[in-house]
Amino acid sequence: MTIDQTIDQLFGIMSHWVQSIVFWGPQIGGVDVPLVVVWLAAGAIFFTLYLNFANIRYFGHALKCLGNAYDEPGARGQTSNFESLSACLSATIGLGNIAGVAVAITVGGPGAALWMVLLGFFGMGSKCAEVMMGHKYRQFPDPERPDEVAGGPMYYLKHAFAIRNFPRVGVVVAALFAVFCIGGALGGGNMFQSNQMYQQLVYASGGEQSFFHDKGWLFGLILAVLTGLVTLGGINSIASVASKLTPIMVIFYMLCGLCVLGVQHEHLLPALKTIVTSAFSWDAGLGGFIGAVVAGVKRAAFSNEAGLGTAAIIQASARTDFSARQGLVGGLGPFFDTVVVCFMTALVIVTSGVYVGHEGVGGIALTSSAFETVLPWFDMALVVCVALFAYSTIIVYSYYGEKCVGYLFGDHRATAIGFRVVYLVFVIIGSCVSLGNVIDFSESTFLAMAVPNILGLYFLAPEIRKDLNEYLVKMKLRRP
Repeated sequence: MTIDQTIDQLFGIMSHWVQSIVFWGPQIGGVDVPLVVVWLAAGAIFFTLYLNFANIRYFGHALKCLGNAYDEPGARGQTSNFESLSACLSATIGLGNIAGVAVAITVGGPGAALWMVLLGFFGMGSKCAEVMMGHKYRQFPDPERPDEVAGGPMYYLKHAFAIRNFPRVGVVVAALFAVFCIGGALGGGNMFQSNQMYQQLVYASGGEQSFFHDKGWLFGLILAVLTGLVTLGGINSIASVASKLTPIMVIFYMLCGLCVLGVQHEHLLPALKTIVTSAFSWDAGLGGFIGAVVAGVKRAAFSNEAGLGTAAIIQASARTDFSARQGLVGGLGPFFDTVVVCFMTALVIVTSGVYVGHEGVGGIALTSSAFETVLPWFDMALVVCVALFAYSTIIVYSYYGEKCVGYLFGDHRATAIGFRVVYLVFVIIGSCVSLGNVIDFSESTFLAMAVPNILGLYFLAPEIRKDLNEYLVKMKLRRP
């Protein structure tokens, strides 16, 4: 076997074992329904209703917070509201928006796209809640780095159980989340991105005739060096790069999508009709309907991460004294990520019709084929999109994993540097293994974070609503 095949075989054994545990659930209509997917959807719906659709009602206020309207020069933190959201979006607007949407449609049909969008709207509520608590209970643990912020579910989970007289349980649950997040950072935030980046490069440069064919390890090595140039500089370097990359990559990708839809405009309305009717279609029986829902919800969670708690880690670094303000800003993430970017990808795929006849995982090649029906040169343009999307996600997830390792073993400079080096090794591994194994591992570790995170948020729900209402009254956005 080649080096790539050996790495893939060993990694596959581990990924299948992890997936069998996380995605356990009953069969309905012949379709496996993982309980973790139900748990995520329930959490998103609950917090949207419980907070009275705050992230939709105060959408405009959240946008204003990204500018200079509410600057707080004396507030502690390491990033601005805009930088923290940009860094968060750099993590979520990744290849899940390109390859992940294709996977959802090939597995669950066009209707999966509608369920993705719906969970994107509801996910704004759970994202607001977790970002609020992540910012509120953040800490500054390292005396040698007094400005270095440590925040996220690890800290508010301990508090959530402690106030109910279960401090030891809180310690265990918080540590469990940290372990899951490290796995998610190495899997979905790192290996999935480097894998699809490599696959698209090979596809665009000649397939089996490409110089990089069967040289995933070489591509991974080059990417690891480029990643290290940013991640070794810590959050300030990551946020600075992310705040510049995010607008560029989103605008470029959206322009390409609009070009395709402009040329295919006569197919746009039929595509929308197909998406809506397929979402509620019973032509394939109960199993077909359930399959579309599960595929859409799973991919939305994988894309926007609402309910997983990751956004709370990086947005805890925002320079603001109002946790509720950062929560409203954080709630914008699922909208831009899923409702805008993911749905654009879905429309391009459905209008092109390339999903017909594809079974199982389509990945990046299916999305590329959809764009190429109108833009023959898009395989090379997509290389640029993939490079930007994947690279930005990889550098931000380095920070997520670093903070969780710091929580478990001490948030010190030596711990941080040690994890950054290990993280770069996984960039290389991701380029060598197969897409199926990467997806199995990524989905499992990603969605596992939702179990402890949402449980803690339920405990903190009254506190979340109280803090949000006090902020809205203070800002005269609602009456006392």
